[in-house]
Amino acid sequence: MASNIIELIKVLRDRTGAGMLDCKKALLETDCDVEKACEWLREKGIAKAAKKASRIAAEGLTYVVAKGDEAVILEINSETDFVAKSDDFKKLVVDVADLVLEKKPGCINCAKDLTAELFTNATVKIGEKLDFRRFEIVTKKASEHFGAYIHMGGKISVLALVSGGDDELAKGVAMHIAANNPSYVTTEEIPAEAIENETKIQLEASKSDPKLAGKPQEVITKIIQGKVNKYFAESVLVEQDYLLDAGNKVGNFLKSHNVQVVKFVRYAVGEGIAKREENFAEEVAKQMNN
Repeated sequence: MASNIIELIKVLRDRTGAGMLDCKKALLETDCDVEKACEWLREKGIAKAAKKASRIAAEGLTYVVAKGDEAVILEINSETDFVAKSDDFKKLVVDVADLVLEKKPGCINCAKDLTAELFTNATVKIGEKLDFRRFEIVTKKASEHFGAYIHMGGKISVLALVSGGDDELAKGVAMHIAANNPSYVTTEEIPAEAIENETKIQLEASKSDPKLAGKPQEVITKIIQGKVNKYFAESVLVEQDYLLDAGNKVGNFLKSHNVQVVKFVRYAVGEGIAKREENFAEEVAKQMNN
């Protein structure tokens, strides 16, 4: 009986999204009849998670935490900003971060499997679709420091890893990255195809620029190269003006302190997710008909 009910609990959880204990109770109340157990959970208002699957979760929180020589940065999404600000959702984020940092799953699907019960229980309790979107675990050496920074309560999080310096300097770099959103640490990191693509864009733009009409090709080539360099300089960390030292470049600041940025990870909530837009009247009507 024990092994049988465990299998039934798994089936019921997959079908309803309800928590393990709720599924067990439903099965005991209905003599282990899965169909009746589904109805029982619906009657109790517990079978909510499965209904959320088609919804878009584009709000939520990012989070970063460092423990010893390891740190994790992650993003967990909800449907609404209201839920993202709730204590239950914040607790889910922290619990997931702690579990991921402890177990160190190798991929996002592995992480989702690892945290499935946390998400199922939270979805039932909160009443919205929740999604574990992404994470990255970073390990540091003894000579390195983590810069962990959470901006606007979790709208943006940054994990910076620097060689040399101290924790305070590393956090300052993370704050700068949060505000200025660089894509690369140095120009050497820019992929050749990205430079080639931007050069093509500037070349096409130059053909319709009246200021360049009649200029020698070698002059136009230099101008295009200058525009390409300027475009990428804005997205290169060491070329940016340092947020915490006005008038100084990040690269110069780091050099003066004998520090190098090994890597950084910056997450902003919902970036790249297409958010659903609905007519308010249609949404109200839809809710009335449910």
